[in-house]
Amino acid sequence: MQRWKWSWKKKKDSEEMGRGYTAAVQTGPIKGRPFYQLEQAGMVDAGENQLFDQIRQAVPLVDASINKIIRLVGGFEVICSNKEGQRELDEFCAQVPVGASSVGLTQFLYCYLDNLLTYGNAAGEMIPLRNGEGIGALYNVPLSCLKVKQGETPVGVDFFTCTDGVKEYPIAHPERILFTALNPKAGEIKGRSLLSGLPFVSSILLNIYQAIGQNFERMGNLRFAVTYNPQGNIDGAYAREIAQDMARQWADTMHDSGRVKDFIAVGDVNIRVIGADNQIIDTQVPVRQMLEQIVAKLGLPPFILGLSWSTTERMSQQQAEILASELESYRELLNSVILRICRYHLNQKGIGGSIRVNWKHVSITDEVEQARAQLLRMQAKEIEKKLEKEYGEKAEEEEHHGEL
Repeated sequence: MQRWKWSWKKKKDSEEMGRGYTAAVQTGPIKGRPFYQLEQAGMVDAGENQLFDQIRQAVPLVDASINKIIRLVGGFEVICSNKEGQRELDEFCAQVPVGASSVGLTQFLYCYLDNLLTYGNAAGEMIPLRNGEGIGALYNVPLSCLKVKQGETPVGVDFFTCTDGVKEYPIAHPERILFTALNPKAGEIKGRSLLSGLPFVSSILLNIYQAIGQNFERMGNLRFAVTYNPQGNIDGAYAREIAQDMARQWADTMHDSGRVKDFIAVGDVNIRVIGADNQIIDTQVPVRQMLEQIVAKLGLPPFILGLSWSTTERMSQQQAEILASELESYRELLNSVILRICRYHLNQKGIGGSIRVNWKHVSITDEVEQARAQLLRMQAKEIEKKLEKEYGEKAEEEEHHGEL
């Protein structure tokens, strides 16, 4: 009986291994007492990440810019020199689970690049299958769950986690951890966010928006000043009662009941709108100045964000070329991540071959320009062939005349 139970359990485990169950995540969420970050000063989430999140929530232009950059980076395909490896990579890139709700290597890279641009750092983890035959899932690691320290050498990096919220533990398999820093300073590990330098500008912009909202709340929703000047001895004796009755009548008149009411008063009564003699400050110039700083920092042309600023066709072309160079730099950062993931997967599968990443064109305009450039090169080659042929015929004629 005991032997039968053991064989059944062994068979069940083998079936689960065959179905591709993944191993455990090393960089899971922290579970422990609250306020653990007060003692975890080395965590990648250093408090300023929350500030960057608030900037994206408070200034929609910033959030839209980062989302557009991620979309403009475009898609890619992984090319393998081995046919078997190519089939395996095609299936892996399209069907690898990402977190709990996404599928595909592209979705993993979108979230990875989003963290990289927002916080200046991005982390991920490759979760292998329990049977060791490839990657079973990819996981975008929250930066608050990972601690990065300088290794024994200036070019080494050590990863730690703090799953219980009290003590940090070194990562058991650091080779599975993916970490990228955006434009780090010399000698430092952590990168700098694309939003660094924007908190001050964003605070000014939010102050302007808040003032605009308050002014429209005051002047858009009209408030009235009702002044009653008593006249004669009778009005003076009953001024308080008259004023209270007038206040009740005015409140009933202004009450939103769905129908228009009139206010009728007898005597010297003056009614005026509060703030009607003041003008709202023109905020177009300061708001545009702040937006120009934000757009310059994010590196996107204004017309992509829907800003109708005056520009020339030549200027727009130059801005598009600058944007293309920015996107190429982001692609270079993602290249190493893609190659490392795919190489790790093929090594687990025991498949060799060289790997390269082929990115799609940035936009349709680039494809048109490249096609036009290719056409011009072909026309130039055709003209060169005609000229060489003409020069050759002339040389033969001259040589023939010389022999005669």
